[in-house]
Amino acid sequence: MSDSESEENIPSKEECEERCQQFAVVTGTDTALAMFYLQDRDWDVDRALNAFFEESGGNASSAAASGNSKKNSHCGSEHKSSQSASKPEDPEPHRFRLMSWNIDGLDLNNLKTRTKAVCNVIKSETPHVVFLQEVVPASLSVLQENCPDYRFFPGGNSDYFTAVMLRTRDVVYEESSIYPFFSSKMMRSLLKVKCSIKGLPFFLMTSHLESTKTHAEERQRQLTTAFQEMREADADRTVLFGGDLNLRDPEVAKVGGIPDGVYDLWEITGKRPEAKFTWDTTRNDNLDWNAGFRPKCRFDRLYIRHPSKNAVVKPVYFELVGIERIATCQRFPSDHWGLLTHYNILSQI
Repeated sequence: MSDSESEENIPSKEECEERCQQFAVVTGTDTALAMFYLQDRDWDVDRALNAFFEESGGNASSAAASGNSKKNSHCGSEHKSSQSASKPEDPEPHRFRLMSWNIDGLDLNNLKTRTKAVCNVIKSETPHVVFLQEVVPASLSVLQENCPDYRFFPGGNSDYFTAVMLRTRDVVYEESSIYPFFSSKMMRSLLKVKCSIKGLPFFLMTSHLESTKTHAEERQRQLTTAFQEMREADADRTVLFGGDLNLRDPEVAKVGGIPDGVYDLWEITGKRPEAKFTWDTTRNDNLDWNAGFRPKCRFDRLYIRHPSKNAVVKPVYFELVGIERIATCQRFPSDHWGLLTHYNILSQI
């Protein structure tokens, strides 16, 4: 199906919003979750509701009653503790989001404008964690100035590097470290952060693996190291690893494939074709590409490993961000699209 054909089947914005509201009222959830279910089912409310209750094992009346009871108890409780007053109630207690993006700081053209556009996407989507690659000192300054709700952890060499951003409202930092890939010709490394997100323990890792096809062997060594870190991480933690990994599918196969218990987030959230290619010169013209063939690749990837006992988060949606041109310069924020992943919190440990 072509893009024009698929767009014809999408209801108007007003109708989409109304259907999201219908879903949220019946299920006692919210419109964000409604959008996940409706988008993948051609905006058919009945199909989306059936899928939700089949997966959740609930029923419409109990879900709605649960949602209403929470609203009623909230409205009837005007007396709040000083602690509640100092920190507003979480509007999405069951939701967690992670973004990953190579923001192309090495391209100095429109750097400040493009980085501000990255900040605008971050502020709009409010991810709890952000993985960044190809950060440079100038872009880091713009990010820190425009994203005051986040704490920054840069990693790597001083010219260009990776970084992790933690949203201070919901994320409690524990420790971080940088593991250098000693055989790298490009000074690449693995940035590791331990933290808790909404009370759940996480181990986060991001990297910008060796670039270009000619450095495939080094890239595979780096990937093997990262996968090993995922397998050996504390058993009680959810592990998330990813970034601009420069991967080709045969390279993953050459390292033995994805380890048991580790999952590719694009794959397990439905392999949506429109969210597959993260470096796509057929759509993104930030780079001057004079060759007749215009490649598109899934260089940017994210992986998850659940705790040893029970999964505490469920990946539910995978999308691309940064796909709109900046009005003032008619360029995209980066030559890579950003990844935005959404998770439902299943339980507290």
